Amino acid sequence: MLAGLSWPAIALLMVAGVLLDLLLGEARRWHPLIGFGNLANLLERRLNRCHRARLSFWRGMLAWLLAVLPLVALSMAICSVLGWAAHVLLLYFCLGLRSLREHNLPIGVALAHGDLAQARMLTARIVSRDTAQASETDLAKASTESLLENGNDAVFGTLFWFLIGGGPGALLFRLANTLDAMWGYRTPRFDWFGCCAARIDDVLNVVPARLTALSYVLLATRWQDKRHAWRCWRSQAGSWSSPNAGPVMASGAGALGLQLGGAATYDGVLEQRATLGSGRSASGSDIARAWRLIARTTMLWLGCVGLAATIYFWSTHA
Repeated sequence: MLAGLSWPAIALLMVAGVLLDLLLGEARRWHPLIGFGNLANLLERRLNRCHRARLSFWRGMLAWLLAVLPLVALSMAICSVLGWAAHVLLLYFCLGLRSLREHNLPIGVALAHGDLAQARMLTARIVSRDTAQASETDLAKASTESLLENGNDAVFGTLFWFLIGGGPGALLFRLANTLDAMWGYRTPRFDWFGCCAARIDDVLNVVPARLTALSYVLLATRWQDKRHAWRCWRSQAGSWSSPNAGPVMASGAGALGLQLGGAATYDGVLEQRATLGSGRSASGSDIARAWRLIARTTMLWLGCVGLAATIYFWSTHA
């Protein structure tokens, strides 16, 4: 929890950060995470030059420390001077709730109008898989998977670490998540250099990913969907390559009554991934359904923090 702040204050700061994100969206110019990405690329080019596994691992750890720790320390110093305003601004810059909506809902609109070319172009902006020959089902599946997984990475994990460490905690999580997205690949270039970034992101995501998965279960529309989402989580999550994305995506797919995962093409190579959820294949309209699940989960998390704030207030003023 934020040191020195009561639960009512924490609840107000979280609501303020979420509202700023919904009202303003991503910074169109000079976004801090874009600048951080440029810094990460510079460090990677300078330090990822060793072909020996053990030395490459330690170089990757050094790159992670140089990229993350100075910025987190700087954010702590700023928060100590500016107080609550700095915490709110840091949470705003780290959240991506409105961004998820703006990048994904237009894909559903394009598919609804039969504009496959537009949908392919929009989907290519948010996923790394090939979309040039993708069908409507492929595009809808890609967008829905992205929404479910990034709901945790861009929203709920960020809110969780804000509760733990305020603005600097949210920043730590988002920077670690960004480095995992940039370096955490099992390729000859990043297998050892990016190992540290991948493992740190895994550790930071253990609790928020499972809270997100539980939220998806609770917010499934019907009782049978809730039970279905729970069964998918428990039986399918372990088969997914990521230990934290597995629970999130399996429970989300089950809650939506969709079958996700399966075949996808990356760099011209067809990969057969594990199946998540069960039911029908995704369609364009399911992108909006996935977004609504993310939005309801956000309201649930804010409501839980608000309830904790109310209980705290009445217990201290009784």
